[in-house]
Amino acid sequence: MLIKNISPFQKVWKYSFCFLTIVGLADMALAQKKSIYQKGWIDFNKNGVKDIFEDPEAVIDDRIEDLLSQMTVDEKTAQCATLYGYKRVLKDELPTPDWKNEVWKDGIANIDEQLNGLKPTQYSYPYSKHADAINTIQKWFVEETRLGIPVDFTNEGIHGLNHERATPLPSPIAIGSTWNKNLIRQAGEIVGKEGKALGYTNIYAPILDLARDPRWGRVVECYGEDPYHVSELGIQMVKGIQSQGVASTLKHYAVYSVPKGGRDGRVRTDPHVAPRELHQMHLYPYKRVIGEAHPKGVMSSYNDYDGIPVSGSYYFLTELLRQQYGFRGYVVSDSEAVEFIHRKHHVASDYKEGVRQVAEAGLNVRTHFTPPQDYIIPLRELVNDGELSMATLDRNVKDVLRVKFELGLFDQPYVKDTKAADKIVAKDTKDFVLEMARESLVLLKNEENTLPLNLEKLDKILVTGPLAVDKSVYISRYGPQNMEVKSVLEGIQNYVGSKAKVEFSLGCEVVDEAWPESEIIPISLSDQEQQMIDEALTKARKSDVIIAVMGEDEKRCGESRSRTDLGLPGRQFQLLQALKETGKPIILILINGRPLTINWENQYIPAILEAWFPNVEGPNAIAETIFGDYNPGGKLPITFPRAVGQLELNFPYKPSSQVGQPSSGPNGTGKTSVVGELYPFGYGLSYTQFEYKNLKITPEKGKTQHQIQVSVEVTNIGKVKGDEVVQLYFKDLVSSVIVYEMQLRGFERITLEPGETKKVNFKLKPEDLQLLDKNMNWKVEPGKFEVLIGSSSQDIRAQGSFILE
Repeated sequence: MLIKNISPFQKVWKYSFCFLTIVGLADMALAQKKSIYQKGWIDFNKNGVKDIFEDPEAVIDDRIEDLLSQMTVDEKTAQCATLYGYKRVLKDELPTPDWKNEVWKDGIANIDEQLNGLKPTQYSYPYSKHADAINTIQKWFVEETRLGIPVDFTNEGIHGLNHERATPLPSPIAIGSTWNKNLIRQAGEIVGKEGKALGYTNIYAPILDLARDPRWGRVVECYGEDPYHVSELGIQMVKGIQSQGVASTLKHYAVYSVPKGGRDGRVRTDPHVAPRELHQMHLYPYKRVIGEAHPKGVMSSYNDYDGIPVSGSYYFLTELLRQQYGFRGYVVSDSEAVEFIHRKHHVASDYKEGVRQVAEAGLNVRTHFTPPQDYIIPLRELVNDGELSMATLDRNVKDVLRVKFELGLFDQPYVKDTKAADKIVAKDTKDFVLEMARESLVLLKNEENTLPLNLEKLDKILVTGPLAVDKSVYISRYGPQNMEVKSVLEGIQNYVGSKAKVEFSLGCEVVDEAWPESEIIPISLSDQEQQMIDEALTKARKSDVIIAVMGEDEKRCGESRSRTDLGLPGRQFQLLQALKETGKPIILILINGRPLTINWENQYIPAILEAWFPNVEGPNAIAETIFGDYNPGGKLPITFPRAVGQLELNFPYKPSSQVGQPSSGPNGTGKTSVVGELYPFGYGLSYTQFEYKNLKITPEKGKTQHQIQVSVEVTNIGKVKGDEVVQLYFKDLVSSVIVYEMQLRGFERITLEPGETKKVNFKLKPEDLQLLDKNMNWKVEPGKFEVLIGSSSQDIRAQGSFILE
């Protein structure tokens, strides 16, 4: 009822009452916000009652069910998408009033790469400022959304944490070359510890893809080509990351690394992999790492397998991953995986149908560089229209909530001590970074002990080649940003100092103007290119030794950077040939992200050192190594082919699949192809020599479910300290199905002083000897097995056997 003719006193009283009411409500709201932080628990849904999901003492499954029962469809679907961070999708560094009008007002599953420095922001550094910013964002979700469900802050971490000035790791292919499980565990701990201090709760690492085709651009991001080797390192990385209270998310599930022809970019599909090979090779690392390290995340790939998109496959995402492997975390899609269901694979009539397919398959969280509502809205419509069941949505949301509960986000959603980040990130890790760089180096050739160089006998050193001054390879899209980087030239100059004169001549660019077409249609050198080579030759003739630094830069290798040829790109090969004509000794330093077909180089260059894409201490490690302060001990985690025409050429391989053609008999008439690899899997030289002896196998006869103990003694019989990677392989001599010629099932990197002997112990478990039988069941079959131990897959130093009944 409208009251008219009220007195001035009544008007004052009325407006005062309204003002006091507004102020009171504001005070009540403020008090409510403050009151949600109770002693030992947080009132996330702001109802003043400790609900089961808010009780830290309650069983996690009960907490999940309680929270899920309180969620609306809008809130559930909000937990099924990623919000990409600042300047990727999110326009704001910190929460704004407009966030109340965004889809994430109902919550969000995760926020990726928020304020990590990949895009310029004031909040990436100092580190404490980033931790404060993450707390501010998390506080908004806890306090300003109805149920207060915390955010999972995700970030990349394969090359070291993808954050400004974090501790840098070498490229994964270089990490794989260390063969050092303890070192990888330490690397994971550092990545996890720095992520935790900065406010990240989920790290996208490691990559478990097998690098089976060196043409593929992302070989640089793989640990290697062998499933056991990749599994062992992957287990250590996951355990290291998750030991710090953050999640590890595996990439890229599954069969992602073998697109047809090694082609990348928009292809990334049609892997030609038989079912048995699928399980024994490409799925083996996921099965083992999930079973032994229990990662909380898996990223589904955007390729297909046998005509079925992996991200839309119930078989891959539910039957294999969860029901068989026991995965209990959440699956996040790789970018565009959902969109590709309709747009590239054409197995859905429209995008919305693609959303339905991935949700049914078991995809928990969609990630892409577009707003999260692009997925959330059609997902809501599917549920509200009855095209996707509530049971399916609940199943998908439960996995996301489980990870958040297990990470402790509902008990302590904030970084406790933001100032500590300044004392943790990249502190006291320089020695570790240098050690990672050292141990990733692989000596490929050392004719007549050309290396190490004796600096006392050198007056003038020429450093040449485009990779001597390139700095692009030290910074990865998936690793630390804004790093202080030195070149290989600077590393050598700093090491040599005034003891000798270091000259430099570029010699050539990384590629010529017509590259890559110039690899299939050769063109003559331009006048400028000839002049650059001539300038290098002039300095070379006046030098005592030439250090040629060649290979690929960041634009030639990486995501969407596959190649049709594997030789040194551009004019580098012609420069090297010209330098050889001077008669001066040449040391070739390779900076590259994939195996190269360096046949001429191996034939005529006396010393070759593989450095891959190193970390920022790589130039120092290279200098230490070529001048003898460090003895390289890394081993190749991937086969080097002689020619692209041999591909695929890998380890392990089926019997006779990589041998030569018969030159006699009814089905053979001669030699028409080059046979054999340039450098085999597990290969790497040293400045010292190692002797293997006293191989022992216990028992020599046992049951199929028995463990077999294997030991061998290794002695450094040289004159300098060195590292050896002792590798154990086995052969199943007779089996019901064709198995691989030999398989890696153990390795240890050891350090030995001159004359020192160490006993190396291995344990062969039944699961190490399994095969997939005719019915596709994992089984250890009775029979005779050979044990081969050595310095590479071809350099076998000790052999024995055992029988299983």
